[in-house]
Amino acid sequence: MLPPRQIDILEIARREGRVDVEGLAARFNVTPQTIRKDLNELCEMERLHRVHGGAVFPSHTVNLAWQQRRSLAAEGKARIAHAAARLIPDNSSLILNIGTTTEAVAHELIRHDRLMVVTNNLKIAAILSEAPGVEVAISGGMVRKGDGGLLGAAAVDFMRQFKVDHAVIGASAIDEEGTLLDFDLREVLVSRAILAQARKRILVADSMKFERRAPVRIAGLEEIDIFITDQPPPEDIRALCEAAGTRLIVAAEQAEEHKREGEAG
Repeated sequence: MLPPRQIDILEIARREGRVDVEGLAARFNVTPQTIRKDLNELCEMERLHRVHGGAVFPSHTVNLAWQQRRSLAAEGKARIAHAAARLIPDNSSLILNIGTTTEAVAHELIRHDRLMVVTNNLKIAAILSEAPGVEVAISGGMVRKGDGGLLGAAAVDFMRQFKVDHAVIGASAIDEEGTLLDFDLREVLVSRAILAQARKRILVADSMKFERRAPVRIAGLEEIDIFITDQPPPEDIRALCEAAGTRLIVAAEQAEEHKREGEAG
């Protein structure tokens, strides 16, 4: 039987997707060392999965709820989105797939001009539908409750009608071999179709994706032209990108570089 505090920690992690040491210490009015001990014990029992600064609720077969995913690594996703939007010129076309990071990219594209966006994401369509310089094409398919994703054969067939300049896709996990993974085969089939219809393929994924696992393969990093993440990735991922010729953009490093250039100017 778990102690009451650890039961509460598990419930918070299940509900929110992630817990952090400092937040739990303040919540339970105990020291960070006490919380680290709790998290270590829960991770040893495989009830949680340890990450830097805290722990996440482990799920290898079912994704977190959309609201939970949206709140995870929010600052990192915003930086990734800003970096991605800088790569998309006006007077171009792109496809955005389902995901909270691609939704962040959509927000950054609102002020683009003469842009055509194809998507199977109702939330992205809603974000860009009022943008004066953006034309939106949305697929058919079955609506997945929660995140507004459109899935199924109709969505796959729709994507195959286009040949766009860029595809911007997310993934739920990236393993040590550079495999992009997701939870829903129906979603993966659409993502594969999206990659096939783009001249340049951009992956947007925060560093937490290196700590997660999912069962369905989307593609490998060697099939991606540009990979944008928020923090420096593991060295083996850097090496894979270099070997494959995949351009790696670390948004935190890029933001710091732009800041130094601005100060120097």
